[in-house]
Amino acid sequence: MKILFIGARLFDDVNYYLKDKNIFSILTESNPDAPNLDLANEYHIVSRGMDEPSKIAIENKVDAVIPLIGIDPPLMDVAIMKEELEENHNIPVISSNIQSIDISSDKIKTKSFFEENSIQTPKFSIIRKESDFDDFTFPVVLKQGEGQGGKDIKICYSIDDINSYLDNYEYALCEEFIEGSEISIEVIGFNNDYAPLTPVYKGETTLEGTHPLNKIKYGPFESKDIDNEIIKNTALKIAQNLKSEGIIEIDFIFDNNRKELYAIEVNSRPNGTRYLTTATCNISTIQKLVDMAQGDFSSEKINNEIEDYYACEIPIGDFKGKQPNEPIKSFKNNDYIVHGPKGYERITLRAKSKDDLKKLIDDLDLDI
Repeated sequence: MKILFIGARLFDDVNYYLKDKNIFSILTESNPDAPNLDLANEYHIVSRGMDEPSKIAIENKVDAVIPLIGIDPPLMDVAIMKEELEENHNIPVISSNIQSIDISSDKIKTKSFFEENSIQTPKFSIIRKESDFDDFTFPVVLKQGEGQGGKDIKICYSIDDINSYLDNYEYALCEEFIEGSEISIEVIGFNNDYAPLTPVYKGETTLEGTHPLNKIKYGPFESKDIDNEIIKNTALKIAQNLKSEGIIEIDFIFDNNRKELYAIEVNSRPNGTRYLTTATCNISTIQKLVDMAQGDFSSEKINNEIEDYYACEIPIGDFKGKQPNEPIKSFKNNDYIVHGPKGYERITLRAKSKDDLKKLIDDLDLDI
């Protein structure tokens, strides 16, 4: 089998799996200095955009295309390529379609999607001037329709804060600030068959707007006030109505006072919680993209493969301890993996019990 992968940065997450499956890999990348280029059987440096990867896929008669793109801006171009390759060349592209990307890449459309499908989401409105701000109590969160990683988000405590934000933007998505637990869940799906994985905990919301990458995160999410099956069923409903394919990550907040679950946003791409998800339930979402390409995916099979671990992810800066065994990005031979760029590394660990997880953290001399 021959698969074209688009994007080199995440390729080491899947390379060892391809070798186990005896799959020939072709990699395209626009950055000649990107990591992991030499891991593929063959790689091509291409211009930005999907024209050249699409041409390479057709010329090489690949069996499937798997985009490994972890940022939002190229996703619509990928969705357009998906439509063209699937309809005109019978080459499956394992990613979401135009409709789902159009919704998930725009926070305003995502909020409307939640409302239309009876998914509870924080109260919101679009404001362009001070007089538009009505029926909210401070603090509130202001956002732009597009952007990721906390970009263009501001927590406001006063009308002056709102006016200051609107001095720099034409509009704002104004959202009620929910105090509670941040939860993420990955859903993998193909051909209208979906498997929600184990919800993970990303910390409490903060008025400082602390990014999840700077928090200690845990899996699975645990609460005496809400069962994880409710979260999984809500995520399943979102994926089914969105008609997503490949990987999506859904962010929720559970309000600890109201005891209510609120959907916040959907990311239709490989995401930052993938290592914690894998550690917690033993399912690698990126590897499952390969299974989809091979026609070897079903939610029933996924549910039978899920295992239960306790896991945590800790920001460490630079890891000074013993490196994991090869392959270093796999829990197959490791109970921890180190990931992220130098200076901003994180370590994700897992064990069968909380006591064993604590012992592993102590043995590695991690300061948490």
